[in-house]
This record gives sequence, structure tokens and C-alpha cells, in this order.
Amino acid sequence: MDYLKNQNPTILCLQETKAPKEILDSFPYGKFKSYCLASKAGYSGVATASQKKPISEVLGYGGGIFETEGRSLLWEMESFFLWNLYFPSGTSGEERQREKMKFLLDLEKPLRDLKKEGKPLVLCGDINIAHSEKDIHNPKGNAKSSGFLPEEREWVDHFLRQGFSDTFRELHPEAKEYSWWSYRFQSRSNNKGWRIDYFFVDQSLLPKVRKAWIDSTFVGSDHAPIYLELEEFE
Repeated sequence: MDYLKNQNPTILCLQETKAPKEILDSFPYGKFKSYCLASKAGYSGVATASQKKPISEVLGYGGGIFETEGRSLLWEMESFFLWNLYFPSGTSGEERQREKMKFLLDLEKPLRDLKKEGKPLVLCGDINIAHSEKDIHNPKGNAKSSGFLPEEREWVDHFLRQGFSDTFRELHPEAKEYSWWSYRFQSRSNNKGWRIDYFFVDQSLLPKVRKAWIDSTFVGSDHAPIYLELEEFE
């Protein structure tokens, strides 16, 4: 909480909260809070807290594991949509990898629907995919690892072609910075990480993007906080 109060983000998006309703209800940050809980206690979960009131919210957009595993929280703000997503991991085996690929395919319809609404979209969260070789410490050694598979990286390519931008990569085209490190093999101290956390924005929002960065100095979990700063909307 000291870190949050010092940083004071207008909107905070959390993934993999794992927390029960009573903990999230008492979370002491933000005037407005909501969350999407998994059906299984102590698993997954996303939460959004804000100093500004959303117009509306949709929990578990799209149904399926978006809802049952607590992976999706969509807010409509005055000038944009904010979609807080926690993509599944496929590291536990082939069945889970198939579920991950289905999740990616199932995103297509809601993305099209949101495009029709006429407001730009900010999509953020742990997407469990390192998009390019610059986003992973050992691309050759991980070529067959879930999270860096060709079909997963192609999904990100396809997503970007639909009119979205990776804000960090737009502002830091050659940077090799990471947002996640395994707890094993002293990965963080050796900076053997992956960049799997993103702020994607509709390309129409790019002129309003001031900064996008990763705060790798703060150690609160195996992930680092990532940030997006936008100009105020008129």
C-alpha cells in the first residue's frame, strides 16, 4: 500500500488476485472498485480500482473461462473502454494449451463488438505471451515453450493488425525489458525474464500516449508493475 500511495495511479488493474470477496471489498485503494472472481476459490481473478467512476462494467465478458476463471473485467469510461484481462497459461500441458488457444480465438467477437461501439479500447493485463525475440531473454531456448510459441506470437501479430498498438514497444522499439521472471534459477537477479504484461491501445489513442514503462525496481511478486500515462481527455 505504501508503494501504491506513492505512485497514486488514477486506475489500477490487477490480475491473478486469488483473493476472496471479503478481501477485495476491503481493499483500501480507489474510490470505485470491482472484480471478477473465479468459481474456484483462491484461483485467478482480476480487479480494477479507480479514482474515477466508470459508466458501466461487464464481468466475464464473453462467458466461458472469461467468467468462470475470473479473467475479464470490462469498464466503460467516459472516453474509452478499459479491458482488464488475465490470459490463461498453457505451461501445465497440452489440454491447457488448447484452452489458451481457444481463449485467444474467443476474443475475436468481443473485440469486433467493442470496435462497433465507437470508443477506443485500452486492453491491459498479463497476456502470458512474449511477442517478439526482444521480449524474452532466451528466444532460441524457448522456441517451443508455451508463451512463446509461433501460433501465440502470430495471434499478437493478428491482434495488432486489427488496429491496436503495443504502447511500450511503440515508445521503446529496441528495449529489452521484462515484466516477469521465474522464481527458479535466480531468474530475476540474473534478469532472465519475459515481457508478458501489456498495455495495448486502439491506434487512435497513440497521440495521447505520453509514457509507457515497466517498474522492475519494485518486487511485489514474480511480475513487475507496468504503467501507461495518457493525456487528459477533453
